[in-house]
Amino acid sequence: MELTSDALMNSLLALGSAALVTTLWIWPRLARQRPLPVLGRVGLMTVTQVSVLAVLALAVNNSFGFYTTWDDLLSSGGTKLTLTSNEAHKGVPASDALLQPTEEGGMETVGDLPKGPPEESGKVESVRVTGKETGLSDQMFVYLPPEYFDPKFALVRFPVVLSIAGYPGTTLNLMKDLPVIQTAAELQRTGRMQPTIVVLARPTVAAPRNTECVDVPGGPAAETWFTKDVPEALRSVYRTSRSPAAWGTFGYSTGGSCAFRLAMRFPNVYGVAGGLHGDFKVVEDQFTGASLFGGDKALADQSDLTWRLQNLLVPALSMLVVSTRKEADYPRTVQFVDLAQQVSAANPQFTVESLYLDDGGHNFESWVRELPASLEWMGHHLG
Repeated sequence: MELTSDALMNSLLALGSAALVTTLWIWPRLARQRPLPVLGRVGLMTVTQVSVLAVLALAVNNSFGFYTTWDDLLSSGGTKLTLTSNEAHKGVPASDALLQPTEEGGMETVGDLPKGPPEESGKVESVRVTGKETGLSDQMFVYLPPEYFDPKFALVRFPVVLSIAGYPGTTLNLMKDLPVIQTAAELQRTGRMQPTIVVLARPTVAAPRNTECVDVPGGPAAETWFTKDVPEALRSVYRTSRSPAAWGTFGYSTGGSCAFRLAMRFPNVYGVAGGLHGDFKVVEDQFTGASLFGGDKALADQSDLTWRLQNLLVPALSMLVVSTRKEADYPRTVQFVDLAQQVSAANPQFTVESLYLDDGGHNFESWVRELPASLEWMGHHLG
């Protein structure tokens, strides 16, 4: 059973309930102060408490997405991969593959994904990516549009949108809570978004730490993972465009912050960025750890997008900033957008647009409302 599956949760609930009922039923028989009855009482209490704690731990993990697989939980982040049968990847040597099909991720729990033959509805694949540069490994979802399977497009290389979840969150959040693939498929079907490969990822490359998608000195190289390893792995298997203008990053909350930062720092990799309620400066807290930049102010400044606009060359980049006027950091968002548009006036290769809802907060209800227009914008700006 997968770590995040309903079957595991239901099994633990059943075990806990059975242990509680058994304890109440047999307790009077174990009332004597002899070694065996005492051991029996201790055993029943242990099973009951462990079952309850396991259910609570699993519920917290499923809500916040610290670990999505047993490998995440039990291993130290190794890169051992298992090749499963998949026609699209047949013949890829397991020892050399940067991207391999997998049954991880819980995709079977999402009921509204595109259905039908791939050449009519597209296809969603669960894959495990391993990084040659960083040694990191994680499971992701990849949506391939119907045109990808059409012989008429056999020589076409498709644009890519890398969509990043918030923290703490799982890749599955980008299908269950924020229907990125479902929305993108509908937009593409109705001609409001060009045929595009959509990749779903999470920012937590070293669970449960929030790296904010930066290279942590002496720690996980999350930025290198997203700007070198992931694009290289995708290109090694899929027909993706070679132009940075056809690669975009998109996300919500922390994922939105990552999308902005990755594109502004590496416009030679991602030429388009869209973010829902993202931040423009990394704040070190209990989730990032106080040593996210190792105390290096220069590194911290490099990840401050306002500082970059004021002090560095302006990148060739199209950016969409999305938020609500009720959001707590709305004034800071407006301040950044105003500065960015002033810079853009003198540097036409850098463009920034904004979308603000009148109401809504930092939650999925708002992000779902903002999603269609944001993805449509992404589609229009991908080269």
